[in-house]
Amino acid sequence: MAGIMQKTQFLSSLTKEQKEAIGLLSVGTFLEYFDLMLYVHMAVLLNELFFPASDPHTASLITALAFCSTFVFRPIGALVFGYIGDNIGRRTTVIITTFMMACSCLIMANLPTYEQIGITAAWLVTLCRIVQGMSSMGEITGAELYLTESIKPPIQYPVVSLVAAFATVGTMVALGIATLVTSQGFNWRLAFWFGTCIALVGTIARTALRETPEFTNAKTQLVTVFEDTGINGSNYEKNYVIKNDIKTSISYFAIQCAWPACFYVAYVHCGNILMDSFGYTAGEVIHNNFIVSIAQFISCLVLTYLSSRIHPLKINKVRILIFIVFTIICPFLLNNITSTLQMFLLQSFIVTFAPDNSPAVPVFYKHFTVLKRFTNVCFIYALSRALMYVVVSFGLIYLIKYFGNIGLLAIMLPITISYLIGLRHFEILEYKAGNYSCKKPRFYLLMSKNAVEYVNFHSKN
Repeated sequence: MAGIMQKTQFLSSLTKEQKEAIGLLSVGTFLEYFDLMLYVHMAVLLNELFFPASDPHTASLITALAFCSTFVFRPIGALVFGYIGDNIGRRTTVIITTFMMACSCLIMANLPTYEQIGITAAWLVTLCRIVQGMSSMGEITGAELYLTESIKPPIQYPVVSLVAAFATVGTMVALGIATLVTSQGFNWRLAFWFGTCIALVGTIARTALRETPEFTNAKTQLVTVFEDTGINGSNYEKNYVIKNDIKTSISYFAIQCAWPACFYVAYVHCGNILMDSFGYTAGEVIHNNFIVSIAQFISCLVLTYLSSRIHPLKINKVRILIFIVFTIICPFLLNNITSTLQMFLLQSFIVTFAPDNSPAVPVFYKHFTVLKRFTNVCFIYALSRALMYVVVSFGLIYLIKYFGNIGLLAIMLPITISYLIGLRHFEILEYKAGNYSCKKPRFYLLMSKNAVEYVNFHSKN
C-alpha cells in the first residue's frame, strides 16, 4: 500500500496512553527475556552445578534436556494463559506471567547445588525452567497482541517489532551478565537476584496498563448480540464457538517453526564447534555468543525501521529467499571454517537473516478471530517451539554424529521451505484484504490452491 510506504510522523500519531503502553510492554519484555535466557546461555556452566558429572555424550543429552525443559511444557502454558487472555484480558495475562517469572528466578537464586542436595537440585532447577518457559508464553504474545490491538497500521508494524527488539536486548544483557560471571568470577546467584528484582518491578509497573480497545469492543459487541437474541451474555464463551481457518493456523505454525532451529544452530551448535574444534572454554563461548547477540539486536533495529517503509511480508520474503540459499551451502561453510572470526561471521549471518515472524507479527495476528486470538497464536507459538527445540536439540546430536554437518540439511531445508509456503498464504490473505500489492499476480495464480477465487477477486477489483 502506498500509505505504508509514505514517511509517517510516528511520535505525533501516538497518544500519551499508547506511548506509555509501548514503554511498559517493551521494558517488561526485556526483563522477561533477560530472566528466561539467563539460564539458557549459562547452561554450560550451571548444568555442571545442578546435574551429576558425566561423559561428553551424556553431558550433551543433559544439556539438551535442560534446554528443552524450558519449552516442552509451553503448550500447556499457552492454553492456560490463552484462556485468561481471551476471557479475562490481555492486561491480566502479562501481569501474571511477569510475577511467575520473578518467583522462579527467586527460587533459582537460592537453590542448593547437586553436591549439596543431590538429584533434588536437578529436579528443582528443571521445574523452575518449566515455570519460566510457561510464563514467557503469555508474556511476549500478550505484549505483541496488546500493541497490535491498540495501534493501527502502518505505525503498528515498527511498534510491535520493538517488542522483538527488546526481547533481543534481554537476551543480549543476559549474555553480558553471563560473561561477567564467567570472566570476572562474579557469583552467578547475583544475576538471578537481579532478575528477580527487575521482574517484580515489571509486575508492579504493568498494573498501570488498560485493556486493549479492540478486545474490549469485541467482547462487548458479542455480549450485546447474545442479549438481543436471548442468549445469556455472561456465558457467551460457552455458547459461541469461534473458528479460525485451519490453513491459516497451519501456515502460521510453519512460520513459527523456523526460528527455533536457527537459534539453536547459531548459538548452541556453533558454540559446541567452538569448544570442540577451537578449544573454547564455556566462558569464551558465552562471550562469543554475547557478541553475536549484538549483531542480532542491530538486525532487529534495521527490520523495525524497514517495516515503517516496506510491507513486512515483503521484508520476510526477501530474508527467506536469501536464507534458503545459505542453508544449502551452510554445511560446506561449517566444514571449511578455519578461524573463530569466520565462525562469528557465520553466526551473525544466521541471526540476521534467519526467518521468523518479526516484523510481520501484526499481519499474522489480525487474521485470527479477536476473541480466540490469544489462545490460537499463543498455542501455535508454544507448540512450534516445543516441537522444534526437541527435534533440533536431540536430533542434531545424532545427525551430526553420523552424517557430520551435512545432517543439518535434514532439519533446515524442510523448515525453510515450509516457512516460504506459510508466508505465501499470508501474502494471499493480505492481497485479498487490499493491504498488499504484487507486481506478478500470476505467481499467486500458479501457487495457490484458491486460484479460481483469486481470479474472481482480481477481476472485480
